[in-house]
Amino acid sequence: MIAATIRSSLRPSVARSVLPSTRHLSTSLPRLSNPSAAATASIGSYENILVSQPASGVTLITLNRPKALNALNSALFRELNDATEAADADPSVSAIVLTGSEKAFAAGADIKEMKDVEYAHAYKTNFLGHWTKLTTIKKPIIAAVSGFALGGGCELAMMCDIILAAPTAQFGQPEINLGVIPGAGGTQRLTKAVGKSVAMEMNLTGRFIGADEAAQRGLVSRVVTEGSVVDEAVKVGSIIAKKSQIAIQAAKEGVNASFELSLQEGTRFERRLFHSLFATKDQKEGMAAFAEKRKPSFKNE
Repeated sequence: MIAATIRSSLRPSVARSVLPSTRHLSTSLPRLSNPSAAATASIGSYENILVSQPASGVTLITLNRPKALNALNSALFRELNDATEAADADPSVSAIVLTGSEKAFAAGADIKEMKDVEYAHAYKTNFLGHWTKLTTIKKPIIAAVSGFALGGGCELAMMCDIILAAPTAQFGQPEINLGVIPGAGGTQRLTKAVGKSVAMEMNLTGRFIGADEAAQRGLVSRVVTEGSVVDEAVKVGSIIAKKSQIAIQAAKEGVNASFELSLQEGTRFERRLFHSLFATKDQKEGMAAFAEKRKPSFKNE
C-alpha cells in the first residue's frame, strides 16, 4: 500500500542498495517501438493518467505522475477507475494495458495524502476501498511493469490479470518500514501468488524481489526484453482481442473464482461456464472453423 517516496519509506541501507541500479533509467513514459501505431492524443481529459489506443481493440492507460514516481493518490485512482470503467463499457475495446514510466510503474501510495488520517475517518470512509475497483472490470487488464512496483504499486499490478515485467522491475511491500502494513491486497494477493514464506518475508522485512525472481515465484507471467514491455503487453492484448470476447470473459471469471472456491466448487463453476458457452454463436463458429481448417470469425455473440 504505502511507499510514496522510496527514500523516505526505506531504511537508508536498503535505499542505497536499490536506487543506484536505476540512476540511468529515464523518468519518461515507456515508448512503443512503433510510435505510429499509437494514438497521438490522449483519450479523455485527465491530469494523472494518459489514455490511448495503440492497437485495434486495446486501450493503453499510462500513469502520469513522473515527478512523484507515479505515487498513487485519490485523484489518480478516480481517473483510473473512470478510464477502466469506460474501456470496460466500450464494445470496441477487448483488453486494457496498464503501465507507468520506465523508472516506476508506481512507487507506492502518496504519503502526503494519508499521513494525517485518523482511524475513525479511515474506518467510516472505507479508506482505500475505491482502490480495488479495478478488480471489478470484466475485460482483461495487462500490467506492463518497468522499474519500481512498490507498496500500492505492487498491489495495483496484482489487481491486473496478467503481469509482464521488464528486467528493471522490482516488486515489494515495504509498508512495514512506515509502521503499517499493506491495505489493498499486499498480504492477501501476494501470498496467493508467491506462497506464505516469501510473502511473509516481503511483508515483515520490506525486501524487494527483482523481475527474474518474481517470474520464478509466479508473481509475473514472464520477463520481456528491456524496453519492449509495453509493446509486448499490447501484443498480448491484440491476441486477446481476436478471440471470442464472451469466452474471454468466462475464462477470466473462472480463473478468478479459483481464488475464492474450493477445488470441488471451482470445477463445478467451471463446468457451468463451459456449458453456458454452448449457447453462443461464437462456440458454433469456433468449432466449425476448426473442423473446416480455417480461422474463426467471432462476432462476440
